[in-house]
Amino acid sequence: LTLLKQKMAAARHERITNALWGHFVGDALAMPAHWYYSVENIYKQWEGGISGFEAPPHPHPESFMIGMSYDPDVEKAKELGRSYDILHENAKYYRTSYSKFEFDTNQRESEHGNATTALMQRMHYHHGLTKGENTLHAHLTRVLLRAVGRDKKYDPNAFTNDFISFLTTPGPGNNDPYREICVRRWFENYSKGLPPSQCAADQRDVWSVGSTGGMIRPMVLAMLAPNTYQAMGVGIEHSLITQRSLNVYSALGIAVPLIRDLVDGVEYGTALKEHGSKCHAPKITGEEMFASYRSAAGPGNIPKDEKFRQHVELELAPMDLEQLAALPEDQVVRSKIGTACYTEQTLALNMYHAAKYPKDAKTAILAGVNAGGDNVHRCMVLGMITGAQDPRIKDLAAGLKDYQEIAKEIKAFADVAVAEGQNALC
Repeated sequence: LTLLKQKMAAARHERITNALWGHFVGDALAMPAHWYYSVENIYKQWEGGISGFEAPPHPHPESFMIGMSYDPDVEKAKELGRSYDILHENAKYYRTSYSKFEFDTNQRESEHGNATTALMQRMHYHHGLTKGENTLHAHLTRVLLRAVGRDKKYDPNAFTNDFISFLTTPGPGNNDPYREICVRRWFENYSKGLPPSQCAADQRDVWSVGSTGGMIRPMVLAMLAPNTYQAMGVGIEHSLITQRSLNVYSALGIAVPLIRDLVDGVEYGTALKEHGSKCHAPKITGEEMFASYRSAAGPGNIPKDEKFRQHVELELAPMDLEQLAALPEDQVVRSKIGTACYTEQTLALNMYHAAKYPKDAKTAILAGVNAGGDNVHRCMVLGMITGAQDPRIKDLAAGLKDYQEIAKEIKAFADVAVAEGQNALC
């Protein structure tokens, strides 16, 4: 019996390790084409599409990062002794309350219609990163892995303190220029004196908070919990730290039980059918959504109630995953399911790619990468789903810039997750 338990723990340790490698591989593979919404632009930049790790190009033809806002209350933050600078050397790209902005944003980006700069000033969202390097959200996963490995359990307060410290400290791992809106709004609220537990923005106030980044660390924590029941609880609890979103919680209702089944050894096709059959696709197609953006000269100009409806109105019937997986990419990507950063699109598109390329993490992830849009965060999730039971993912992982350090962090986390007689949530 003891030997059987040891074999089961070792197998689970391996699947958790593979899922986490899938997360980091998906991120780094997608990074250079992040927010290329035009698939045509991806294939123009990389002949045949991306097939391995690449550095981000300059310029990014569709980038509208330049001029995004970050408005912390500097005086109040100083009075409270709270750090507020999360942009560091990249503050020059943002309109902030503490740095000088020297760009002209008098042009329009082609896919969203957002204001942007002249082409040669369109900085990549991950400008300065190198081939095989991970983006900010992957580094925030590493913050979580390190905290669990250090404390031998998950403590939300300890993570929050590490989250603040990491983002307000310049240096390696924190040089990625892009900060998602949920992170910027969090630190704006923090600078005003709100307690950390109350700093997260709400999707009903800031519609873009319902983004895929909110799924990633909860899915990681799901592997740590002693059972699926508690995995859902800790996943939602963790998501609440950085964003409040009914779309994120809805997506976790499928993604958490799915990743639990996969790391627990449920057969891939069985797990995907069980949980994917509960997924509802958005009513609005990707093409329809992007057309509405261009018509309004950017999604920020669409009335708040209408924008909220775009994200919460789903098809009444669940997706027929088998039927969908039989369709070619060009009949699904954008034409049926959008590639934007919102969970209702991410979950549906990931179910499609996971079903279309079963037990082949590399092919599934690269399909997600070359679909464009918010491929970075989407492929972190897809990498966990498809990587958990595909040991070949480790061969790809060896090309990551920080492979050695990440390997240690993954092992420490997985050790805690499979430790006998331990509830890592307390």
